Amino acid sequence: MKYYVYVLYSKKYDKIYIGYTSNLEVRMSYHNETARKGYTKRYRPWEVLYKEEYKTKLEALKREKQLKGGQGRSWIKHTLLK
Repeated sequence: MKYYVYVLYSKKYDKIYIGYTSNLEVRMSYHNETARKGYTKRYRPWEVLYKEEYKTKLEALKREKQLKGGQGRSWIKHTLLK
């Protein structure tokens, strides 16, 4: 099984969301269509700004945590959102 760490971007609200999943297609559908509450519902629509693939859930979780930290958010801001 593959795992993905992803960064979503909402142009309309200038917001980012960082997450991980084993099925990016289904997860995107959830964020943009089926979620009934929460952060991603509020700031729709979302587009995939960036993704990375991992072989294990643990690797993906570690990377997600890094991206959610100060240095990771700074990297997203200065590299992906230029």
